[in-house]
Amino acid sequence: MVDTLTRRDAVGITSGAGATGRLSAAVRPQKAVGADSAASRRPGSATAAAVPVVLVLVLTTVGLIVPTDVHLASLFIAAPALMAAYSTALATGNIAALSLVAALVCDIRDGLLGSPVLVFHVASLLVVSLLLIAFCRSRERSHQETSRLRAISQAAQHVVLRPLPDRIGDLSIASLYQAADPLAEVGGDLYAAAGTPYGTRFLIGDVKGKGLAALDDTAAVLGAFREAAHQYATLPELAAALEVSVRRHVAEAAHTDADAAERFITALLVEFPAEGGVLRTVSCGHPMPLVVRDHRVTALKGRMPAPPLGLAGADPAAYRQDTFRYAPGDAFVLYTDGLAEARDRTGAFYSVTGRDIARGTAGDPQALLQQLQDGLLRHTRGRLNDDVALVAVQSAAAR
Repeated sequence: MVDTLTRRDAVGITSGAGATGRLSAAVRPQKAVGADSAASRRPGSATAAAVPVVLVLVLTTVGLIVPTDVHLASLFIAAPALMAAYSTALATGNIAALSLVAALVCDIRDGLLGSPVLVFHVASLLVVSLLLIAFCRSRERSHQETSRLRAISQAAQHVVLRPLPDRIGDLSIASLYQAADPLAEVGGDLYAAAGTPYGTRFLIGDVKGKGLAALDDTAAVLGAFREAAHQYATLPELAAALEVSVRRHVAEAAHTDADAAERFITALLVEFPAEGGVLRTVSCGHPMPLVVRDHRVTALKGRMPAPPLGLAGADPAAYRQDTFRYAPGDAFVLYTDGLAEARDRTGAFYSVTGRDIARGTAGDPQALLQQLQDGLLRHTRGRLNDDVALVAVQSAAAR
């Protein structure tokens, strides 16, 4: 059990159950690709692209064998329609041209040259093929725009939510993030780390709102933390400084946003002093860290948290600091409520505490996060309704 320096009952254990699945593939948007490579993005696309060609050849063969009073030309539209379902406008146009030639061959063989039936077959093939090509072009433009939006989102992530280093001092660090907006990689959840003269400090928080709409407040509090973390000797002083910065940001936002006064940010400040073995926290309405010991996940329990940033006080005395001792081998997970409040289709919450962690994660914060998140995707079946941020921290000396 984790002991506290100030109160022996500052650690609580809550239990729950969940399921497993894999998140890493789901949380990363696809890389931007050109529209003309749509077929190449799909597994087995080369084989699939050959299916319409084979269909044209089969229909042509059958059309040349059946009696001349059986006309199959109208069936050739199936080939470009099939190609349009998963390939590009160029490929669809090529198959449409091949189908038109094959239909003409069959109609001429049936003695329809000069007949209105042949004109009808050709006209219908042309009209439907042009519509299919237009559909493919529209889909390609939409894909190009989506790719550009994802590229912009990735750039915003690196500017606002900078990747955490793998190590600061003797601490090994890993992080995972998923924005609720499927086109975003940054949004209402945030985290940051800073190596300071007072120890290694972490911030994890949750802005009111989610996705790109919360990006303004996310950037403001992260910028304030990166500057203030080096200036204040204690976490309560740092929390008070962040409150002042958030209030200033909200006041400026009120000039253009009538609802700016309703903004707030839950936040958790965590400090690992250089001497090791001790963890300090200040919570502003944010969940306390999880601790992983003996391959089990439990939850630290602190005293009454302060209100969220934007609603708290500017006096450091308003913030209560909790101090915990940890043992060699312990790891800590900072998280946002997108993890704890995720629901399945029945409305049941996902619970991360009380579950077993595979022994292969020992000393590997990234593997620890991955396994903790394995249950999330299965529980929600890949449909998250809120941003999720996770940071795992373990002392290298404790491994």
